[in-house]
Amino acid sequence: MRRRSCALALGAFAATLLVPGLAAAGPSTGKVILEMRLRSETVDQDGFGKDAHALTLRTRLGYETPAWNGFKALVEGENVAVLDDSYNSTVNGKVRYPVVTDPKETELNRAQVSWSGAQGDVVVGRQRIILGAARFVGNVGFRQNEQTFDAAKAAFRPTKDVTLTYAYVDRVHRIFGDHSAQGEWDGDSHLMQAEAKTGAGQASAYGYLLDFGNAPAQSSATWGARLAGSRPLHAGLALTYEIEAARQTDYANSPTDFELGYLALGAGLKSKTRWASLGYERLDGDGRRGFQTPLATLHAFQGWADVFLTTPPAGVRDLNLRAGATVPVGRNATPLKLQVAAHDFTDDDGSRRYGRELDLLVGAPLTKALSAEVKAALFDGARPGFADRTKVWMTLEYRY
Repeated sequence: MRRRSCALALGAFAATLLVPGLAAAGPSTGKVILEMRLRSETVDQDGFGKDAHALTLRTRLGYETPAWNGFKALVEGENVAVLDDSYNSTVNGKVRYPVVTDPKETELNRAQVSWSGAQGDVVVGRQRIILGAARFVGNVGFRQNEQTFDAAKAAFRPTKDVTLTYAYVDRVHRIFGDHSAQGEWDGDSHLMQAEAKTGAGQASAYGYLLDFGNAPAQSSATWGARLAGSRPLHAGLALTYEIEAARQTDYANSPTDFELGYLALGAGLKSKTRWASLGYERLDGDGRRGFQTPLATLHAFQGWADVFLTTPPAGVRDLNLRAGATVPVGRNATPLKLQVAAHDFTDDDGSRRYGRELDLLVGAPLTKALSAEVKAALFDGARPGFADRTKVWMTLEYRY
């Protein structure tokens, strides 16, 4: 596994050195990638004598070549510098503090070669993969150390409204970093997705066959379908809706047998500057394990406090109400972004309450390249094992 994964990444890295020469005759000079994110995260959690404070700076620097006959190459490094380490990063041994999963790290984040044509594209190497709403496969973009994949991914568009995607994943580079025993998962995984624009909305069907040699408990087969769309009610206002269902079973080297379900429903209203939605999400549990989504961008779902990164054995049900608005403020009408969400969590049949959560966010661009954001998550636990916690983030982000 390791040799094949290294071959994918190193082959793509070598190609990034060759393609610029081939593309030199083209009109473009390529694209420099420079992103910096300074973030303060504080965590006050019951059961810990000390509050956590993490002050980290994430820097990404890279280059994407201009296109040559549809081919491009990209290489990108990532560094996470720790300016205040009063937190448990999961690898620094500071277990007196609550966890903030932003370890100190320097790594090759992406090294890929891509080809794009009229009816599809192919990407080979260490890459970012986000499928659908990232509920099952994503890059965990909120955390400082991004999740990337040593993979070969192809998308085929037989018509302008249909996209068929397949990815073979050899290794997952997770947010925990190279110094963690769980920082990399060696795999033999297959990701499949079909998407179509229909009269009822965006429809998709998927199959995710996950096989991890060094994390067998996370091996599973998930098959599902999703429909999301909107309908105008009158000028400037639309009804939004979504429905998704999936089934997950043991697969490959999984040490246990299981069959679990997933259901998500949502409806809301949306205008040009405001939106609100009522959502319901259920991940089943059989008493031994819950429906898991180990490659997902988990922070975006089931509350920002990240209480349910691992689904409890009895499953979890999330009834949530969300709302957001973009409000122009000041002389220059700077778009101020506001969001609020309320969650009520129980087990999958609703008989046991886990707790409630309130999430708040305020963000705004300061310049074309610089933005600021403040957000908070307040979780009120109702059972042992679901401790009360308050998390606050303050972020400055620069994108060149």
